[in-house]
Amino acid sequence: MSHTDPSPHSAAHATDQPLVGHLVPVRILISTAAALLALTIITVAVRYIDVGEFNVWVAIGIAVVKAALVATFFMHLKWDRPFNVLVFVGCTLFVVLMIAFCVLDTSQYRDTQFTGNPPMAQETLDANAPGAPITQKKADINR
Repeated sequence: MSHTDPSPHSAAHATDQPLVGHLVPVRILISTAAALLALTIITVAVRYIDVGEFNVWVAIGIAVVKAALVATFFMHLKWDRPFNVLVFVGCTLFVVLMIAFCVLDTSQYRDTQFTGNPPMAQETLDANAPGAPITQKKADINR
């Protein structure tokens, strides 16, 4: 059915819904895709630079920027209703809060973590495979 169709059904459908929700200029899409590609290359390059535990924070930071670009331009949040942006930001903050609580909880049981095999498995390995790694608690290793 073309837009110039004179049938009465085409006029009724044209007023019901718009043809497209939102058109994004091609230059914005290409710029966003180029930025995502550049950030992906930077993520891979950062992998080969050793700055200790800071590597994780750099990778997470780059991932957050990439997710923001995708949500803003490819998911059309820039042009959408403010309520949808509020829902997106609220959900993101909830996920960050949940991960923060999980990370805080790991310090509660850190002293009971084993670095090697579980004790019963180690007994079996000692009987059947002498020289297998010995299980020690992290607290025993740090002494």
